[in-house]
Amino acid sequence: MLFEIARPALFSLDPERAHGLTLKALKLSPKRGPASAGALATTVAGIEFPNPLGMAAGFDKDAEVPDELLGLGFGFAEVGSVTPRPQAGNPKPRLFRLVEDRAVINRMGFNNGGAELAHARLERRAGRPGIVGINIGANKDSEDRIADYAQMTRIMAPLASYLAVNISSPNTPGLRALQDEGALVGLLEAVFEARGEQGPPVFLKVAPDLEPVDIDAIARIANDTGLGALIVSNTTISRPPLRSSHAGESGGLSGAPLRDLALQRVRDFRKATGGAIPLVGVGGIASAEDAWARIKAGAGLVQLYSAMVYEGPGLPHRITRGLESLMKREGFSSIAEAVGSE
Repeated sequence: MLFEIARPALFSLDPERAHGLTLKALKLSPKRGPASAGALATTVAGIEFPNPLGMAAGFDKDAEVPDELLGLGFGFAEVGSVTPRPQAGNPKPRLFRLVEDRAVINRMGFNNGGAELAHARLERRAGRPGIVGINIGANKDSEDRIADYAQMTRIMAPLASYLAVNISSPNTPGLRALQDEGALVGLLEAVFEARGEQGPPVFLKVAPDLEPVDIDAIARIANDTGLGALIVSNTTISRPPLRSSHAGESGGLSGAPLRDLALQRVRDFRKATGGAIPLVGVGGIASAEDAWARIKAGAGLVQLYSAMVYEGPGLPHRITRGLESLMKREGFSSIAEAVGSE
């Protein structure tokens, strides 16, 4: 109700400024504990999630509000992307609402305050309940991006429920080349060595704009290296038909127009991995029905971000309530039982 009242004022502001105000509002909101485990509880990569719905990376780049996000009803929150050194990102404007399409285009460019700032904040919350993943990236001007990921792993692993290796942002030139088979093997070897034997699970975030040969190669590497999960997927550089005047902006497209492509990529990776690697479905999820379709296609967990822009902070509870109803209606006793059932 409050969001419906505030939305016109928020939408009158530049999207990046509105996002900053949203973070401030969350900091001032009543403190709530994380979601309790119930009918939607599920285990992925050895982690017990109270429900399968998470906040995707990009919303809380500098780990300012992970506990506040968990208090909204998310089963987990992923902060970042965080890079070793602070960086300003790309020139503004770089974030655009496509209201008619219920979509967002961003070309942020890994803007964040750097590892030291995020580490200090996460260290202060160490020991609190709730699952917080840390999404790590490389600096744009880095001479050795694999070394950046290894460094971030060493810094963040002790504080992370899981690490998400983000090599799929379209807004850092050359970053997606790390999805190529040879580069990816070297990257993951460096990350696992930096993590050590007792570190948290490592998830890999991939792009939706992959060819079948790329999907097969990534699936093979995931199986061989013992990845905890694949996050499928990031924003897309493709452009389905769009109505908004911002449709021509460069950057990654997210929100409703990404839904069908991201759903298909979950199916593709489910098939390519033989169901041996857990999948996290991301992209265009705005309702319980969207999340349920992703789960039945093969995702053990789901994430959203852009839908919050249009639906507000009540969305996580609406989706989890709807998921519980859908699960019962279709005769499943658990989320795990429903994964890949389509």
